[in-house]
Amino acid sequence: MGTSPDAAASAGQLSTELLGAMAYGELSAFGRLSSDSRYAPTLHDRSVLAKIAVGAYGNFALLNDRLSEMGIDPEHAMLPFQRAFDHFHERTKPGDWFESVMKAYVIDTVSSDFYRAVSMFLDPTTQHFVERVASPDQATEVLRVLLRRALADDPRLASRLALWGRRLVGEALTQAQRVGMEHPLLGPMLKSGGDARAAVKRLTTELANKHARRMTGLGLTA
Repeated sequence: MGTSPDAAASAGQLSTELLGAMAYGELSAFGRLSSDSRYAPTLHDRSVLAKIAVGAYGNFALLNDRLSEMGIDPEHAMLPFQRAFDHFHERTKPGDWFESVMKAYVIDTVSSDFYRAVSMFLDPTTQHFVERVASPDQATEVLRVLLRRALADDPRLASRLALWGRRLVGEALTQAQRVGMEHPLLGPMLKSGGDARAAVKRLTTELANKHARRMTGLGLTA
């Protein structure tokens, strides 16, 4: 059986919204990481975060090109997400280097989980593209290593970073719920049907569980 026009239109809109959200997220990450590198205790650490920022811009360029290939104006695709993303980052400004690294790690991993979960409802080509861009990569591991090193050097950081991590993931999940409700196609409903609020709640619960396992791996309480 062929795909109905309505289903095809919904899938196309979902692709546009997902790639638009990802593109603005990566562009935002580039600016944020570049700025946060000023907290670095050494020039080496500063260069590490700068390199991750460059990687975020590279991802943005890939998403920008993909949207253009689809005949979509990248700026128009990103604009619906700008206000919410900027508001989130305004509420979660790190106070020092350790909080910057924790924020980069939490946002990188939680957003990756979110984007890949939503991409499961898209065509295989788009799903593969999202998987390639959003999957945890060397940058994720670098951030994990930085956190483990910091915690090993100063175990007293554990309680503070655990608290900061809980705040970050709480804000991130609230953001995911808000985006899911404001852009219902971003909730995993295309194939399962059902209530938008329930779908978004299921997704955020899954994201929270994955985050908790990562924090446990760092020796922190989620």
